[in-house]
Amino acid sequence: MTDGPVTPKLMSLAWPLVVGNLLQTFYNITDMFWVGQVNTAAVAAVSLMFPTSWLFVSLAMGLTASSVALVSQHVGAGDDRAADNIVAQTTLLTVLVGVVLASLGYAFRHPLLSLVGAEGAVYREALQYIEVLFFSIPFTFLFFVFRAVLRGAGDTKTAMWLMVLSAGLNVVLDPLLILGYGPFTAMGTRGAAVATLVARVFAAAVGVYVLLRGDWGIQLRLDDLRPDWPVLKKLVTVGSPATVDGAARSFAAVAMAALVARFGPVPTAAYGIGVRMMSVSWTISGAVGQAAATGVGQNLGAETPERAAEVTWKATVGTLGVLFAAGGLMVAFPAAGVRVFTNDPAVVAEGVDFLYVIGPFLAFFGGLMVIQGGFRGAGDTGVAMSLSFLSRWVLRIPIALLLAYQWTLSLGPVVVSGLAWGVGGLWWAWSISAIGSFVVGALWFSLGRWRRGVLDEERKPTTAD
Repeated sequence: MTDGPVTPKLMSLAWPLVVGNLLQTFYNITDMFWVGQVNTAAVAAVSLMFPTSWLFVSLAMGLTASSVALVSQHVGAGDDRAADNIVAQTTLLTVLVGVVLASLGYAFRHPLLSLVGAEGAVYREALQYIEVLFFSIPFTFLFFVFRAVLRGAGDTKTAMWLMVLSAGLNVVLDPLLILGYGPFTAMGTRGAAVATLVARVFAAAVGVYVLLRGDWGIQLRLDDLRPDWPVLKKLVTVGSPATVDGAARSFAAVAMAALVARFGPVPTAAYGIGVRMMSVSWTISGAVGQAAATGVGQNLGAETPERAAEVTWKATVGTLGVLFAAGGLMVAFPAAGVRVFTNDPAVVAEGVDFLYVIGPFLAFFGGLMVIQGGFRGAGDTGVAMSLSFLSRWVLRIPIALLLAYQWTLSLGPVVVSGLAWGVGGLWWAWSISAIGSFVVGALWFSLGRWRRGVLDEERKPTTAD
């Protein structure tokens, strides 16, 4: 990413990431489809556990965000040996955190299920599912290390092919273990978790083998698996904002769903369908943002910050163009899109209203994610976290409360009232927050304070100032 035309290289990096994101979604859909053949309690149990499992995925993504920045900048600087050390230290840190989280989760699995409201048959099914799922956490974290460090080195295709094999294994195992075809005993929800565990152990094992071979630009060296405290400190310092960011996004999604649920099942169903349609934008923009992070990191390492800025702006403009077209299709054919998921006239009508409000501004959701990728590539994960908080907790949730509900608050001589627009106010809160946070993110990036990168301290001369 440090020479040649920017746009073709961005596309070459981004498309395997798009495929990988889609396969991750396919993973979840497959589990839900086969569990749906068991009973309603099983479906409810897996649905109830999804936010918890996604929280762990968010933590893994946060932990590995720093490795992308550090590996890409060392590769850009031509210091492959330092990049290899980052690989080892990331592996050490991530596996340790994964084992601790898995152990704590398993130890407190019963209070956790009670906390999320599982009862009766749902409690029993959820317990069978989550007991196995906790064992898969360290292997999931290992696979995220593999994806992140290869992405930092500029290789996104190897991880994509491994994701294809892992998802394919999960698809094959799901019906065998959940429903008990052939010589296999039916395990219900536990079978779904076992299939996920086997697929993730396979992906982690192959990923570690690939890194040990070192044929893909970086290498996991066993001699480096001793704690390097300065590097570990930098990984935690750079990665902790991304970890907080992932957790905050997960909790914000739960909070927004709770606000929608107050208006009843029809808006809730329409909201669920609308968010699934919006996930197209997240799949594309998330992948382009990850590619932009690699490009920014490598160019900062090569001390070409102008090219790093060019990478981000071209990635942002390209994403805006694609998503404006996608949003236009949502507005042009809203009912047809909603009917893919349901034929309930009331849900279709509410879904159409949702898409009319969201569609024209869909591009701004994705544009912000790409700009955040630029910040993360520079190692400025605190800014990326701040933009997520701005979008969700400073703008979206307060605007939703202001527009959707009827309430009055007296602040001395000043009286503030909710506008009581109903559920439509929640839809507008999404769009307004997307526009506002995108504008702030673009202006913040244009200031250029991210150009220092995370290797500048290492480059300073040791002589006294």
